[in-house]
Amino acid sequence: MRVKKELWRSYHWQIQNRVKTQEELERFLRLLPEEIEGIKRTQGIYPMAITPYYLSLIDPQDPQDPIRLQAIPRAVEVDERVQCHGEPDALREEGEIPGLTHRYPDRVLVQTTTFCAVYCRHCMRKRIFSQGERAISVEQIKQITQYIKAHPEIREVLLSGGDPLTLSYEKLELLLSEIRKIPHVEIIRIGTRLPVLAPQRFFDQKLLDILEKYSPIWISTHFNHPKEITPEAQEAVENILRRGIPVLNQTVLLKGVNDDPQTMLELMRSLIRIKVKPQYLFHCDPIKGAVHFRTTVEKGLEIMDYLRGRISGYAIPTYAIDLPGGKGKVPLLPQYLLAKEGTRHVFRSWQGELVEYDIQEF
Repeated sequence: MRVKKELWRSYHWQIQNRVKTQEELERFLRLLPEEIEGIKRTQGIYPMAITPYYLSLIDPQDPQDPIRLQAIPRAVEVDERVQCHGEPDALREEGEIPGLTHRYPDRVLVQTTTFCAVYCRHCMRKRIFSQGERAISVEQIKQITQYIKAHPEIREVLLSGGDPLTLSYEKLELLLSEIRKIPHVEIIRIGTRLPVLAPQRFFDQKLLDILEKYSPIWISTHFNHPKEITPEAQEAVENILRRGIPVLNQTVLLKGVNDDPQTMLELMRSLIRIKVKPQYLFHCDPIKGAVHFRTTVEKGLEIMDYLRGRISGYAIPTYAIDLPGGKGKVPLLPQYLLAKEGTRHVFRSWQGELVEYDIQEF
């Protein structure tokens, strides 16, 4: 199917033409039996929606294509033999105020919408998919900002979703302006996967004007594979950066998608090339409907060990795991200090050599 350039570059066209059914998808791909079963069995539970742009990144000849695995349902999502090991809200995000999570003293998370351009199969908030596509209300904004005003220890507000940047201009500006009125809020951070799923959103000067107006704003995005770093994605990032808004990346370690040291190295190199700072490599959470994407912790440590020495330190993310019960993130690091006796230390270099080092304090 050929599409005019001006339509392809339109975010609204991308959203209006999302692929949502098996019949639509079969116009572009020959589906696997487990995908056909997955689409049928996840209806009403974990819906499917894929932008034409993101769909175009799939290699139709590769049944294990990393974009395909992230976008198209498979039967394993509802296989209780696997998914019984997960929970809908494993990180205990739901609190007393709907849409607000206050886990760390100095920051809060605000869920702004249940709408996403693409419903990623590994999403940590799959529980909200079945709620329908809805946005935060004016009354909710009022309730949440009143809470933030009453807690002067809060310095940062993270807008999440769904995807906050799918909100209307009016709703987004209202939310940002109300937060900016609170003196003790220093930073607004926006978690969005639109640079990956529909980068055309950032070809829109009006949206960029709004974001710049309410800076300091930081963007946290979510590239998981080198295939996602396209000329369109690079253009989107460049447009954001020109408005003085830094872009960070939070990758999730996903079995079959990026759990390979060389793939992860290529991803980190590509991110730096388009001026996106790798921030986190997250161990996949035990979320019901996404448990099949989980690897071992050892696999993540192996990848981190491989990155060290092969890429500059600023391009190496922090490998982290979210502790159960909403206890927060902790970093996971390969072990380089192997032994210590008095001031004598034994280290392992990035090349695997054992190095003795006498470290004295004066």
